Amino acid sequence: MPDYAHALGARLRAIRNQQGLSLHGVEEKSDGRWKAVVVGSYERGDRAITVVKLAELAEFYSVPITDLLPDVASNAPTAPATRLVIDLERLAELPTYQAGPLARYAATIQTQRGDFAGKTLTIRAEDLRSLAVIYGIAPSALAEQLVDWGVLPEGTEIN
Repeated sequence: MPDYAHALGARLRAIRNQQGLSLHGVEEKSDGRWKAVVVGSYERGDRAITVVKLAELAEFYSVPITDLLPDVASNAPTAPATRLVIDLERLAELPTYQAGPLARYAATIQTQRGDFAGKTLTIRAEDLRSLAVIYGIAPSALAEQLVDWGVLPEGTEIN
């Protein structure tokens, strides 16, 4: 059951991220109906969510409840998520018109993690795919662009 709770939490986090919301953003947008700490505990799989609450959260996110449920049909092991290391110092040097969406995303992650002293930020390849949608280009093209800007290390590739 813990694996399912974590998989459900990952789906909840993915939907929230797709909507461009931080945990605190959920709390604000819901006028306090959904507390950041509670939604975060659901996403980590630390707290069980009832079917009623799950349906209410699906309604809040304006998605079908089935979109929140993890795919349990697949028992195949998954490969570990690819991690990408963003150079925050280089990112800060770029003009906003180029790096604005990435800079806002990085700032949100730093806030969520409470990490403001780092010179780098590690994100998942999945996050780059989401950012690619914002930039309107393929993930591999965005990775190439970020390498060209010096934000990602040479040799970074996304398939």
